Amino acid sequence: MQFYVIADEHTVTGFKLVGLEGEAVETADEAREALKKAFSSPDIGIVIITEKVASAIEEEMEQFIFGRDFPLIIEIPDRTGPMEERISIRQMVRSAVGVSV
Repeated sequence: MQFYVIADEHTVTGFKLVGLEGEAVETADEAREALKKAFSSPDIGIVIITEKVASAIEEEMEQFIFGRDFPLIIEIPDRTGPMEERISIRQMVRSAVGVSV
Protein backbone atom coordinates (compact mmCIF):
# COMPACT_ATOMS: atom_id res chain seq x y z
CA MET A 1 0.00 0.00 0.00
CA GLN A 2 1.39 3.35 -1.06
CA PHE A 3 0.73 6.97 -0.19
CA TYR A 4 0.03 9.54 -2.91
CA VAL A 5 0.10 13.31 -2.38
CA ILE A 6 -2.00 15.82 -4.33
CA ALA A 7 -1.06 19.37 -3.42
CA ASP A 8 0.82 22.50 -4.35
CA GLU A 9 4.41 22.18 -5.54
CA HIS A 10 6.00 22.99 -2.15
CA THR A 11 3.92 20.42 -0.27
CA VAL A 12 4.53 17.69 -2.84
CA THR A 13 8.28 18.43 -2.80
CA GLY A 14 8.33 18.13 1.01
CA PHE A 15 6.64 14.75 0.90
CA LYS A 16 8.93 13.57 -1.89
CA LEU A 17 11.89 14.30 0.38
CA VAL A 18 10.60 11.60 2.74
CA GLY A 19 9.95 9.14 -0.06
CA LEU A 20 6.27 9.67 -0.94
CA GLU A 21 5.09 10.07 -4.51
CA GLY A 22 2.69 12.76 -5.57
CA GLU A 23 1.52 15.25 -8.11
CA ALA A 24 1.70 19.03 -7.89
CA VAL A 25 -1.47 20.71 -9.13
CA GLU A 26 -2.35 24.33 -9.78
CA THR A 27 -5.89 24.15 -11.14
CA ALA A 28 -9.09 22.33 -10.27
CA ASP A 29 -8.87 20.37 -13.54
CA GLU A 30 -5.35 19.19 -12.68
CA ALA A 31 -6.58 18.18 -9.22
CA ARG A 32 -9.47 16.18 -10.69
CA GLU A 33 -7.11 14.32 -13.03
CA ALA A 34 -4.65 13.61 -10.22
CA LEU A 35 -7.46 12.26 -8.04
CA LYS A 36 -8.72 10.02 -10.84
CA LYS A 37 -5.18 8.76 -11.38
CA ALA A 38 -4.79 7.98 -7.67
CA PHE A 39 -8.08 6.10 -7.53
CA SER A 40 -7.29 4.09 -10.63
CA SER A 41 -4.06 2.71 -9.17
CA PRO A 42 -4.51 -0.50 -7.16
CA ASP A 43 -1.27 0.18 -5.25
CA ILE A 44 -2.35 3.49 -3.70
CA GLY A 45 -4.00 3.04 -0.31
CA ILE A 46 -3.89 6.56 1.12
CA VAL A 47 -4.29 9.84 -0.74
CA ILE A 48 -3.04 12.94 1.05
CA ILE A 49 -4.57 16.14 -0.34
CA THR A 50 -4.31 19.70 0.92
CA GLU A 51 -7.43 21.46 2.14
CA LYS A 52 -7.15 24.16 -0.52
CA VAL A 53 -6.92 21.64 -3.35
CA ALA A 54 -9.77 19.60 -1.89
CA SER A 55 -11.98 22.68 -1.57
CA ALA A 56 -11.39 23.50 -5.25
CA ILE A 57 -12.89 20.12 -6.23
CA GLU A 58 -15.37 19.72 -3.40
CA GLU A 59 -18.05 17.94 -5.45
CA GLU A 60 -15.61 15.33 -6.76
CA MET A 61 -14.16 14.85 -3.29
CA GLU A 62 -17.60 14.04 -1.90
CA GLN A 63 -18.25 11.56 -4.71
CA PHE A 64 -14.96 9.78 -4.06
CA ILE A 65 -15.23 9.86 -0.26
CA PHE A 66 -18.83 8.69 -0.04
CA GLY A 67 -18.79 6.46 -3.12
CA ARG A 68 -15.78 4.28 -2.31
CA ASP A 69 -14.19 2.57 0.63
CA PHE A 70 -10.65 2.63 -0.67
CA PRO A 71 -8.24 4.43 -0.86
CA LEU A 72 -8.49 6.54 2.25
CA ILE A 73 -8.38 10.31 1.65
CA ILE A 74 -6.70 12.54 4.22
CA GLU A 75 -7.00 16.32 3.99
CA ILE A 76 -4.13 18.31 5.48
CA PRO A 77 -3.31 22.01 5.70
CA ASP A 78 -0.74 23.33 3.25
CA ARG A 79 2.39 25.21 4.28
CA THR A 80 0.37 28.35 5.05
CA GLY A 81 -1.66 26.59 7.73
CA PRO A 82 -5.26 25.46 8.07
CA MET A 83 -8.03 27.24 6.22
CA GLU A 84 -10.08 29.54 8.46
CA GLU A 85 -13.38 27.71 8.09
CA ARG A 86 -11.81 24.32 8.86
CA ILE A 87 -11.69 22.75 12.30
CA SER A 88 -8.16 21.76 13.30
CA ILE A 89 -7.28 18.20 14.22
CA ARG A 90 -6.51 19.39 17.75
CA GLN A 91 -10.02 20.88 18.06
CA MET A 92 -11.60 17.67 16.74
CA VAL A 93 -9.71 15.51 19.22
CA ARG A 94 -10.51 17.80 22.14
CA SER A 95 -14.18 17.77 21.19
CA ALA A 96 -14.22 13.98 20.79
CA VAL A 97 -12.71 13.32 24.22
CA GLY A 98 -14.77 16.01 25.94
CA VAL A 99 -12.08 18.56 26.69
CA SER A 100 -13.30 22.14 26.40
CA VAL A 101 -11.23 24.41 24.16
